[in-house]
Amino acid sequence: MAESPIVESRVGSAEEIPHSALRIPELLAPAGDWDCAKAAVENGADAIYFGLEKFNARMRAHNFTEADLPKLMEFLHRRGVKGYVTFNTLVFENELADAENYLRAIIAAGVDAAIVQDVGIARLIRSLSPDFPIHASTQMTITSAAGVEFARELGCNLVVLARECSIKEIEKINAVGRASPRADSTVESSSREDARPTTLPLEIFVHGALCVAYSGQCLTSEALGGRSANRGECAQACRMPYDLISDGQQVPLGDRKYLLSPQDLAGLEILPEIVRSGVASLKIEGRLKTPEYVANITRVYRKALDQLSRSGVRENAGDSTESLRLSAESRYDTEMAFSRGLYTGWLGGIDNQHLVHARFGKKRGVFLGEITRVTDEQVALKLVGPLKPGDGVVFDAGTPDQDEEGGFVYQVIPRGAETWLGFGQGDVDFHRIHVGDKLWKTSDPELDRRLRQSFEGDAPKFQRPIEMEVHGVVGKPLALIARDEAGPVTKAESTMPLAKAEKQPLTTVRLRDQLGRLGGTPFKLGELKNELGDGVMLPVSELNRLRREVVTELERQRVLPKRWELIHRRDAETLSKNDSIASAPQRLSGKSNLIVLVRNLAQLDAALKCGVTTVYCDFENPKKYREAVTTFHEAFGCAVGGASAAQNRLSPMANSQPSIWVAPPRIFKMGEEWTLEQVRSCNADGYLVRNYDHLKFFTNDRRVGDFSLNIANRLAADYFKNKFALERVTASYDLNFTQLEALLQAAPPEWFEITIHQHIPMFHMEHCVFCAFLSSGTDYTNCGRPCDEHDVKLRDRVGAEHPLKADVGCRNTVFNSLAQTGAEYVERMLALGVRNFRVEFVNEAPEQVGQTITKYRQLLRGEISGTQLWRELKTLQPIWGHTRADGRDARLTRRGNLRSEQCAVEKLFVGGVGVQDESGAGRQVGDQDGDQLATGRVTLVEARIV
Repeated sequence: MAESPIVESRVGSAEEIPHSALRIPELLAPAGDWDCAKAAVENGADAIYFGLEKFNARMRAHNFTEADLPKLMEFLHRRGVKGYVTFNTLVFENELADAENYLRAIIAAGVDAAIVQDVGIARLIRSLSPDFPIHASTQMTITSAAGVEFARELGCNLVVLARECSIKEIEKINAVGRASPRADSTVESSSREDARPTTLPLEIFVHGALCVAYSGQCLTSEALGGRSANRGECAQACRMPYDLISDGQQVPLGDRKYLLSPQDLAGLEILPEIVRSGVASLKIEGRLKTPEYVANITRVYRKALDQLSRSGVRENAGDSTESLRLSAESRYDTEMAFSRGLYTGWLGGIDNQHLVHARFGKKRGVFLGEITRVTDEQVALKLVGPLKPGDGVVFDAGTPDQDEEGGFVYQVIPRGAETWLGFGQGDVDFHRIHVGDKLWKTSDPELDRRLRQSFEGDAPKFQRPIEMEVHGVVGKPLALIARDEAGPVTKAESTMPLAKAEKQPLTTVRLRDQLGRLGGTPFKLGELKNELGDGVMLPVSELNRLRREVVTELERQRVLPKRWELIHRRDAETLSKNDSIASAPQRLSGKSNLIVLVRNLAQLDAALKCGVTTVYCDFENPKKYREAVTTFHEAFGCAVGGASAAQNRLSPMANSQPSIWVAPPRIFKMGEEWTLEQVRSCNADGYLVRNYDHLKFFTNDRRVGDFSLNIANRLAADYFKNKFALERVTASYDLNFTQLEALLQAAPPEWFEITIHQHIPMFHMEHCVFCAFLSSGTDYTNCGRPCDEHDVKLRDRVGAEHPLKADVGCRNTVFNSLAQTGAEYVERMLALGVRNFRVEFVNEAPEQVGQTITKYRQLLRGEISGTQLWRELKTLQPIWGHTRADGRDARLTRRGNLRSEQCAVEKLFVGGVGVQDESGAGRQVGDQDGDQLATGRVTLVEARIV
């Protein structure tokens, strides 16, 4: 296999890059197992990322074990490749000790970095090691310069941006970093506090599956099946079909049913623009994919990056001479690797007409054409793609949720403008194939064989360059110096002096010929400097010995484990211990506080009629906040404009006073300051903090941390609550009661408010369903804003209609059709010291709002039990139903019939769809691509649907 030219791929900030030519980013490949790791290394990855048995966001991958770490890191470092462990899930309070043990093993094994979601885990790592690198996961939902700054202050060394960031937005984030005075530190030098730069290197996803929801903000699997995406157990509900219901009527969309299933990301065609944006690392998605996929996509992007390295990528597009010549072979290979359709995602900006084509949500591959004729034994089509006997195909009749015909092609017979295809006897039911059906090539066994050959065997196939220098004069030993691009340097001297050459002196050509014989090693000869005196010679055997000696020493240096500082247990009180929070939990006495979140003015009026004294407003249009605040203050005779955060800290009575709080949009991007200004202009008493920009923008105001901060343990709670002076924080919606109980016992309960009634916000997404399917526009500039005119729901396969809302930034949220209640756990929460409880509404009429508030007030006063509340709400509101904690009770559906909740959830998530297998042959039901719905029983966690 021909090797690619040398590429410098160290992770650093954009400021390190000379203005004349930008640095080629690191290429980071996924590895779900050993074969995938080898596939990545042998096809040119600069680094791989992988998970262990716990605490990683792909729990269905094979993953590695703690015991694998030393061997894996030795293999990677011998080959000049970095290895990053994915520790990218939320970690619950009762898991912190286990997490510490894992982290100690990771650090001791010389892993190059951990990719982290949980703020508490980042703090724990820093308590264990001051210099071990932390990469902020895309699960941290960082979309702005303020998010990068938050990660830097937390101790992170690199940020993986949200997939929803465009190239222009990435450039803006990097520009803020370049404007800061110490933005020229590398990842390595930024490990310690005193050397940490004011900005951080950025990493983005460049290829692979796209989540429709913001990573770290998707609660769909948790809401419907108790399988949290924030715990690596996503059930891929976005890949399911949905009907669009507008104003009570189904919108006819033809064969477009997969309304939440984006095409796969492919940044290959815009790679020069991506490199120019200044990102430090390009990540390929796919830890659930096959080794052949990893080999294929890694090879394609390595080749493209090397091409850019040769031509050069300059900072200004107008000055750039680079050209990325994409061959038909590269396009074919990426489509065959895995494809639901390939698109640049959000990198090129928002285009809601192209992100989601909605016709299927599973692998298709290369389009071959439409069927023109069908006989009892063959089909004909006008072939538009490459096809040969042995390839696997699938027939697409526009019903991907049903069993589909497909198989291996036996005959490919051109006849005029058409091509006739024959199959194995009985492999295809030709009666189910129709003229007009689309044909897709889903398997190329010959390509798969070539890809497997690229990483099979033990001999290195991808070699990384080393520099060599030779020095010496007649009568003195020859000195050979070798430098590895990763840093190691070694020197060897000949055992005999150089002699004057009579016939064949050591020319540069002869030296390159002998010293470049590096087959079977991880190296190839790059630059060679010949500093020898004229006309000297040395026996070939001695040159060979010197070459072997320096190569052996470079390999030895490469595999030395990274020596990160690791504080031993006996030397430190680590944060994972239960006594690490200075303020011990207190059991509060006194009155409980019912907080009501409303989403329109009518609901606010209903809450005020019930005498609610703490109200949160989360309106689609923040312009209405001013009216809401005025209405609330007039109802209680309050002064307009709340106390500042500082004033509140000085006033112990602040929490007992009536107050209205408003919620800014959940996501903030560069240039959207106007949304926050609009929110603040309403003069509310306080603000719900939902992201890193809110922490900064509302610094001088009263603030409560919302659920989207993903607080699952006391370390995260302490960081947000006390570093940012928040009055309270909302516990993560990923916690069941046992996990919540552990949190409340580990940290002061007065820190928290607990949501005990809500329609869980399942998908929160940049993708606008209103724009995509109720308009022909691409974004807010030309869609006509159908979100202002229509009441829209998404109906799933079991008939549940989930409300869809759009915020001021045109980001959509899909709410669970049914409300959940934790009422049966309120008595135990009160005993644990919780006093702040939240009830949320979405589409409820004012009458329903009033009834619900009344029942929860009775519950908090001890007048009714949680079970009574659930039953009475069912009786009062039979058409919208409620579910409770354990899932054992039946629910009343909109059609009025009883159905087991567990059965209903199974029907939504377990009933697989008909697909081709990975070879493209045959028909199967179930898991489609390793990145799709998992089979098995799905149960609800501790919340009852009401």
